[in-house]
Amino acid sequence: MSRLVKDSKKKIGVSPGSAVFIGNRKAHSVNISIFDYNESACTERTTKKIEDCFPFKDTPTVTWLNIDGLHETHAIEAAGKEYDLHPLVVEDILNTHQRPKIELYDDYIFVSLKMLSGVNDSYMVESEQISLILGKNFVFSFQEKEGDILDSLRVRIREGKGRIRKMGPDYLLYAILDIIIDHYFLVLEKIGDKVEAFEEELMKEPKSDTLHEIYTLKREILFLRKSVWPLREAVSTLEKCESDLINEKTSPYLRDLYDHIIQVIDAVETTRDLLSGMLDLYLSSVSNKMNEVMKVLTIIATVFIPLTFIAGVYGMNFDFMPELKWKYAYFAVWFVMVMIGLGMLKYFRNRKWL
Repeated sequence: MSRLVKDSKKKIGVSPGSAVFIGNRKAHSVNISIFDYNESACTERTTKKIEDCFPFKDTPTVTWLNIDGLHETHAIEAAGKEYDLHPLVVEDILNTHQRPKIELYDDYIFVSLKMLSGVNDSYMVESEQISLILGKNFVFSFQEKEGDILDSLRVRIREGKGRIRKMGPDYLLYAILDIIIDHYFLVLEKIGDKVEAFEEELMKEPKSDTLHEIYTLKREILFLRKSVWPLREAVSTLEKCESDLINEKTSPYLRDLYDHIIQVIDAVETTRDLLSGMLDLYLSSVSNKMNEVMKVLTIIATVFIPLTFIAGVYGMNFDFMPELKWKYAYFAVWFVMVMIGLGMLKYFRNRKWL
C-alpha cells in the first residue's frame, strides 16, 4: 500500500501554503537547465543557482526552465516568489505524492502528474512526480531527480526540428505532456508482454511465485489507474479552458492528447481485468491439478477395495473354507483379483473417467 497511501505527517499542524518537502530525496543537489529559444536561435545553459532563472521572466523568447531536485525548498520558494506563484502551488510542487491535477490562474497554469520511465526487474513501475507551470513566455518543470524521458524534446529544440521553435510556450507544455503520456503506452506494453507470459505459464504449470508476481503487477496497475484517471480530467480542462495562455493553434494537439489518455485508460482497465481473470485462472489451474491427483488416487483406491475384500476373506484363519485345500486355489484367487482389476479399469475408461 506504500505506492497508494502516502504518509504526510510533516504537514500536520503546518499552515496552508508552507513550503514543506514531502517525499524521498532522489537528487544530491538542485540542478537547473535553461532553454531559451525562438524560431531563429536557441541558447542552452545549466546552473545550480535559482537566481539565474530570474532574467528570463520577461524576455520575448520562449524559455523552458527545468529544475531537478525538490528537497532544497528555499530554491522552489525563491522561484515561486519571483514568478508570483501562489503558496499553495509551491506546496503542491513540493508534495511528490500529489494527485495529478490542473489549476488555472490569471497569469499561469499549473499541471501536476506522474512521469513513468519504465518497469524494473521486479515489475515495479519506475515513476516520479513532475510539476509544470505555463506562463506567458515560459514553462517551468519541477522534477524529483536528474535524468528523464524528455531528451528527444531537447534534441528537437536544439536542432529546430518540427514546429517546436515556431510555436509558443503552450505548445512546449503540450510537447512535454505528449512525451510523458507516450511513455505510459511503453510501460503498459511491457506489462502486457509479462501478462501474456503469465497466461502461458498458468495454463502449463502454475507456481506460487507466479501468483506473487501477478499480485505485484495488479498493485502496479492500480497505481497506474490512480495516475491516469485524474489526468483525463486535467487535460480536458486544459483543452476547454479559455485562458489567453493557450493559443488556438495548440487546441487540436490538446484534443489529440486527450484521445491518447483515453486509450491509456482503456489499456489500463483491460490489463486490470486480465490480471483479475488470471487470479481466477491460477486458482482454477491449481484446483484442476488437485482434482487430477485426487481422481488417480480415488481410482487406485476403488480398484483395490474388492481386491482387499477378497484378500481379507482368504486371510481369515478358519479351518473349514471352500477351496482352502484345493491345489490351484492360490492361482485362482490371483486370476479373479487381476480380472476384477482389469474389468474395473475398462469400465472406468468406457465411462471416460480415465
